[in-house]
Amino acid sequence: MESFIIEGGHRLCGTITPQGAKNEALQVIAATLLTEEEVKITNIPDILDINNLIKLMSDIGVKIRKTAKNEYIFQANDLNLDFLESPEFVKKCASLRGSVLLIGPLLGRFHKATVSPPGGDKIGRRRLDTHFLGFNKLGAKFGYIETRGIYEVYADSLHGSYMLLDEASVTGTANIIMASVLAKGTTTIYNAACEPYIQQLCHMLNRMGARISGIASNLLTIEGVTRLHGTTHCTLPDMIEIGSFIGMAAMVGDGVRIQGISSSELGIIPDSFRKLGVQIQEDDDSLFIPQQNHYEIESFMDGSIMTLSDAPWPGLTPDLLSVLLVVATQACGSVLFHQKMFESRLFFVDKLIDMGAQIILCDPHRAVVVGHNHKLKLRAGRMTSPDIRAGIALLIAAMSANGTSRIDNIAQIDRGYEDIENRLNQLGAYIQRVKN
Repeated sequence: MESFIIEGGHRLCGTITPQGAKNEALQVIAATLLTEEEVKITNIPDILDINNLIKLMSDIGVKIRKTAKNEYIFQANDLNLDFLESPEFVKKCASLRGSVLLIGPLLGRFHKATVSPPGGDKIGRRRLDTHFLGFNKLGAKFGYIETRGIYEVYADSLHGSYMLLDEASVTGTANIIMASVLAKGTTTIYNAACEPYIQQLCHMLNRMGARISGIASNLLTIEGVTRLHGTTHCTLPDMIEIGSFIGMAAMVGDGVRIQGISSSELGIIPDSFRKLGVQIQEDDDSLFIPQQNHYEIESFMDGSIMTLSDAPWPGLTPDLLSVLLVVATQACGSVLFHQKMFESRLFFVDKLIDMGAQIILCDPHRAVVVGHNHKLKLRAGRMTSPDIRAGIALLIAAMSANGTSRIDNIAQIDRGYEDIENRLNQLGAYIQRVKN
């Protein structure tokens, strides 16, 4: 186990570049199972969740070569399908949320997949029903083997079908897309997720020979093909990391530039921070966040209290609500945060309250923040990171606090942020990694 020691009060200044997108990388790496040919992927973040998935792919028999920093070539031409039945495979899947993305390509290409209920953040129930209902529409059958604690999904063949998803699940949509590109006939997915990462997956698959139309909408049409070939793909910059850097710059920045952001893919993220009064200047493919001595939360046009809530794309991603909440603690004014998609993601605010933040936790989904307007700094403290996004929010809080804080269980932060302490230290932070 490792921890961060954070000396608060150090100001950040300079330029930082976001890593490759974690959620996209998980999808496109899994998609390399759909072809025997080589697939080269660049801008892969060097983080725990990605590295664990790459190791799992290697165990399955995928040939993997690291050709440069953040760059890999994958070739799935000689897989060990027996390993998919092993207790070792099941155990590894249970510790990695991204393992669920292997079901679609394995089912699409080999018509069978064995997957344990996936691990990952403990942020409430994250059901797999959408995945399995979609597979069932394609002709697959599935069952839960209680004695082994695994799901089995299998089909003699897959056939295109119309389906209306019960929720716009990102991983569910990705899995169904990967299962259907090699199915016979045409698949229509309505209420599909349309995040930029799903769009990237579709573009990559089309370059591999798939026939996917309706990209960027919630209605996808997929004409099945008999085989896919290799390609080269570059992941987008990680929008969640970009939002995290905006939050840090707002709280403790003396002028921070975030470069290489692919601004057209950020959606309403910058405007969500602007609703808290944060100044953001857009310049070509970068954002500049000047020093924020004062930022005032907006009200709605009728004068009612500002509410920020998560929603499927193009709404506000739930992964940034924790960062926005921390930023609001030093704003002028009050704001209601409504976390609709997960029921446990706001429980970390107890740690912020211990640091002196004025937060009312209304229920598992809603919290009201009354900003300090920089008149009262947060107090340093000892905390434990419960998940990736709460972990980075606590890190931001500690960087702005008076005194020295300690955050334990930072493996959760490492799952989503590459070399985060060294990159922030180069901007002026003081963060030390220690072993317990």
